[in-house]
Amino acid sequence: MRAAALRTQPRTELRTELCTDEREFGRLAEEWGRLYRNCGTATPFQSHAWLHSWWLSYGTPGRLRLVLVRDGADLVAAAPLMLVRQPWPTLVPLGGSISDFGDVLIEDGERADRAASALADGLAAAARTALIDFREVRPGGAVERVYASWRGPRRQVPDSLCLELPALPMEDLIGRLATAKAQQRVRAKLRKLSALGVERRAVRPDEVDTALRRLLELHRLQWQGRKVTTEHLQDRFAEHLIRSVGPMVRAGDAVVTEFRVDGTVVAVDLMLLSERLAGGYLYGAHPELRERKADVATMLLNSCAQHTGTDTGTGTSGGAGGRRVLSLLRGNEPYKHHWRPQPVVNQRFLLARRRTAPLMSAAVCDVAARSRGKKLLDRFLGWKARGGGRP
Repeated sequence: MRAAALRTQPRTELRTELCTDEREFGRLAEEWGRLYRNCGTATPFQSHAWLHSWWLSYGTPGRLRLVLVRDGADLVAAAPLMLVRQPWPTLVPLGGSISDFGDVLIEDGERADRAASALADGLAAAARTALIDFREVRPGGAVERVYASWRGPRRQVPDSLCLELPALPMEDLIGRLATAKAQQRVRAKLRKLSALGVERRAVRPDEVDTALRRLLELHRLQWQGRKVTTEHLQDRFAEHLIRSVGPMVRAGDAVVTEFRVDGTVVAVDLMLLSERLAGGYLYGAHPELRERKADVATMLLNSCAQHTGTDTGTGTSGGAGGRRVLSLLRGNEPYKHHWRPQPVVNQRFLLARRRTAPLMSAAVCDVAARSRGKKLLDRFLGWKARGGGRP
């Protein structure tokens, strides 16, 4: 089934379509890829390989909603969404909770403003009686253009916290540490890794599937008997990861790295890459590494730093064409703060039509209630950590 034209009141001459067929979604790979490359704010979680694979593992038949904007034959904007009905009808981004960033794609350049306007109109037509809820939008994301063009009720609220480092070589990251003693400790950890004979190698595209299976095995092993993200242990997650990452490695949107000692794989890391950022997504490490006093976090950061900080072809740090950010992705874990990262808060954009404004009000109230509950829980846990004294 081909994408259907949406009935809108266009503010531009661009054509807007709604695609609800997953087979058609699969056939969009090439032109989606061109749009992805031409959207400077895109993260790897907006790549076709990631989103289409996610849909195959997690999507519900009949719920796909892709809003597409074309200028002639050119795809100039796309919003990858699905319809959910709980607790109320809502259009939400594909990618779900296993994706750290959600966004739309809008081509950079002179057509950007018109494409954003047309996409806003297309979203309004596609939503009908549903709320539109864009979660986990990184500051500066393309959704901000849509939000600015939206003609109905709208709200912006904070979402998850991410921690980010500048895209610098490892030695410069060490130089950011607060004290000379802290810098010496990290250099000692790097020497320890070298003394253990840890060797690092980026796997070839034809080796990715095997390496990812090993990553997931090591991930299970390292978290055995401890609290873990249970979704990472599910077959559907493994299928999604193996199906999506191979094409992403071939396209330069991901790197899978193996770490070996005496020829044996002891750790595997998956790093996702886009024009502006690199982020360590998931790793697995054998418990033996920690038993041998190897600092796994330092090992992984040192590996990630190899893919940031240098503008390929010029040898300069940062700048146009070079990644600007080494993202530690979502989460406020204490070990991340050792590196003095910058806190960056993802944003949530709620868009409604006049008739669905009450749904937006309910969603905002729900966000506020959850935020209050989290603060109370954090206070309680802090109180327990202090031995149950006065909070």
